Amino acid sequence: MTPTTGALHGLRVLDLTHALAGPFCSQILADHGADVIKVEPLEGDFFRRMGPFRDDDQQRHFGGLFQSCNRNKRSIAINLKSADGQSLLKTLASQADALVENYRAGVMDKLGLGYERLREINPRLVYTSVRGFGDRSGGASPYMDWPAFDIVAQAMGGWMGVTGEDKDHPVKVGGGAGDTVSGLFAAFGTMAAIWNARSSGAGQYVDVAMTDSILALSELVVSTFSYRGVSPEPVGNGIPGLAPFGTIYVKDGVIAIAAPHDPQFKLLCQLIGQPELMDDPRFSKEALRWENHVALREAIECFTKTKTKAELKVLFGGKVPFSPIYNAAEIFADPHFSVREMLPLVEHPGSATPVCVPGIPVKLSGTPGQVRHRAPLLGEHSRAILAEVGLDATRIQALIDSGVVSAQ
Repeated sequence: MTPTTGALHGLRVLDLTHALAGPFCSQILADHGADVIKVEPLEGDFFRRMGPFRDDDQQRHFGGLFQSCNRNKRSIAINLKSADGQSLLKTLASQADALVENYRAGVMDKLGLGYERLREINPRLVYTSVRGFGDRSGGASPYMDWPAFDIVAQAMGGWMGVTGEDKDHPVKVGGGAGDTVSGLFAAFGTMAAIWNARSSGAGQYVDVAMTDSILALSELVVSTFSYRGVSPEPVGNGIPGLAPFGTIYVKDGVIAIAAPHDPQFKLLCQLIGQPELMDDPRFSKEALRWENHVALREAIECFTKTKTKAELKVLFGGKVPFSPIYNAAEIFADPHFSVREMLPLVEHPGSATPVCVPGIPVKLSGTPGQVRHRAPLLGEHSRAILAEVGLDATRIQALIDSGVVSAQ
């Protein structure tokens, strides 16, 4: 295991999360050096059983989704329904800077492990929860007890209402943005509270709702209704008021392009060999280009449909905002992601070859984050973690033998 480095070296975070939103939050902290201890039930985070799996992996300790949001962590498996297990968690919490959990509201309180109880043990503890509709601390939502997944957050938070070709065919953003966006906010909130605790000596509760997190990034929804009393509807890949801005067809597929402002538009017209478009009364001003965006798109496609994505990359690249719409194979082949270390390799137990995980997008010049090691096996570090908090080998073995703790 590579020695821990990074800006958060020295922080200890207990990770009582599962699925994606909570693990993504704690992984961000682990990437930047925090010692993140994933506290799992004896059967493990259910996300371990989610694929994809390598064909040669007969062990199946975990699949690709688990690997993607649990690297750089250590694992201890504890039966928190037992009195001894609850006592162990309290011991761990007494020596931690933060705890992150994403159980349904009230679950941790019923176990005697909620924030109010743990703050009695460790007043400096920052306690972060990530739930679909939040907890009482930030405002008791009428939906607080509702279960939620990514699609629920995207639907209620505003994204699906403005995403798609038209109002009758709303679509969610690809990937689990309802989870990862809330994970990002939770990581920020956790670190803001830790920073405050350094000077005040007091921890606090950090309450993050997945639905709130999506709404916070729904600037078009909020501003349009607040200023105009209008609920915006899906307009495909464009933004109302801006043209050309969106996707256009090319000889071998589709590209994204954005050249709505006068200098960009003039350059685009020159690049496609149609300088006359600059003086066309339909397109001579930014507002007019939006009013006539369908005709403008057709005019641009008269050129782009004769060119491949590769040819247009050479022509447009570095001149007007543009990108081919990449599939996974194209992402893996592009030198940008290689030089930016956005597809690092890690070991995968049970497979003969390493796998790629998403890299660290925040590049710190002095204390860079690092993908140090793969996701942990269930209970892989149970013995070491318990020894670090003061239990001797005899006591540790007794807890394992009694089924309170499991270890590799």
